[in-house]
Order: sequence, then structure tokens, then C-alpha cells
Amino acid sequence: MKRVMVQYKVKADKAAENRRYIEEVFKELHARMPEGVRYASFVQPDGLSFVHIVSLERADGGNPLGDTEAFKAFTKDIKARCEEGPTPVELQEVGSYRFFGG
Repeated sequence: MKRVMVQYKVKADKAAENRRYIEEVFKELHARMPEGVRYASFVQPDGLSFVHIVSLERADGGNPLGDTEAFKAFTKDIKARCEEGPTPVELQEVGSYRFFGG
């Protein structure tokens, strides 16, 4: 199991576009319901800083997000939309309560 957090800040004129991409990712995930992934996205109060947390739970270590067209579109030009980041950090769980399920 691998858990990753990605943080970044988009340019002010790209915030709405970024949110639309994220919404499309979740729309596709809800429609396809892939196994082996838990995923959440958050925007901070400034409306520009985003945090994504993913738990990859496939036995083969694969990332089902990469199989979705919406996620491919979201990540394609992410660096061009960003003012800072994106910065991925692999997380090691110390403890959780009902956060990742199970």
C-alpha cells in the first residue's frame, strides 16, 4: 500500500480551470468505480492551494488513476497551471481513524 500527498498552488487565473479538471476526475471515478484506490482533493481557503491525498491499494502497486482519461487530462499541463509545485510526498501512516476505510 502506498499513500501520497501532492500539494501545489495554481496561478490565480487558473483556479477555476483546475477545479473543473478535478471535478471531471471525480465524475469519472464515481462512474467507473475502480478498485484499489482511495482519493481525495481539497482546496485551501485562498482558493489557489490544492492538496490531493491518494491511497494506492492494488497488490501489483498500480495506480488506477492513471487509467482514467480525466486524470490524464488533469495532469497533462498541471505544471503550466501552477505557481508552486506540484510536490508529491509519500506518507507513512502513524495512525488513522476511518480515514482510508477498513
